[in-house]
Amino acid sequence: MVDSTPPKGPPEGGAEIEVVTSAFQIIRSRVTTLLGAVGIFLVAGFGLALIGTLGFAELAEHVSAGATQAFDERVLIWLSGQRNPLTDSAMLELTALGTASVVLMVSGVASLFLALNKHKYSALLLVVATLGGLALNMVLKIGFHRPRPEVVVWGAKAFSSSFPSGHAMSAAIVYSTVAYLAARLQKQLWSKVLTMLAALAMIVLICLSRLYLGVHYPSDVAAGVTIGLAWAGFCMATLEGIQRFARRGDHGVERTATEADKKV
Repeated sequence: MVDSTPPKGPPEGGAEIEVVTSAFQIIRSRVTTLLGAVGIFLVAGFGLALIGTLGFAELAEHVSAGATQAFDERVLIWLSGQRNPLTDSAMLELTALGTASVVLMVSGVASLFLALNKHKYSALLLVVATLGGLALNMVLKIGFHRPRPEVVVWGAKAFSSSFPSGHAMSAAIVYSTVAYLAARLQKQLWSKVLTMLAALAMIVLICLSRLYLGVHYPSDVAAGVTIGLAWAGFCMATLEGIQRFARRGDHGVERTATEADKKV
């Protein structure tokens, strides 16, 4: 007796699953290869620059239209009601860390340290990021010319226009860039994380001090941080790009990032 039962094939839908799985593996492999060729930090830097720029543009549009004014004023009025002599003193000390003189000193000391240790590209990056950021902030303040808050009594002296916050922008640029450069020299993951968290805390506290003292609106501070991180991200990505070219020796030998940074 002949068995007329048809042979069993693959489970229904199995072929489609195999095709999808294979396609996913191919895409993942090519994305991984692309990131390896371009550099994940290079991509992250330009990504940060793009997101920060778009965020700043959105904030600037809302501020220009007056859409943030009511919220900005409510926040400042509430914060002014929380003032006391002890907190006032602490906030004045914190806000000083975002002044042009202090960020220039921090940048100068860090750049000198990097240069003396032959990290020439890193030292140059920090100088360009700092000076370029200060110049960019000046141009933006002149362009937007937003008056300082008038709904509360200022807790500190303030000059120039309000948008974007120079303290917030300088802090975002200098402290994030210093943390990034320091993390590149560290080997332990936990130390890298702590370094970045310390920079984040510094930026947040400086921004909070500007609001507490009533010299900036929340939208000023947010704009300063977004455009500051955008500029810092662009500078970091540029450094990564330069070093990816410098990592190859005269005979095409791949160098480490540290070796490339020290290459004369």
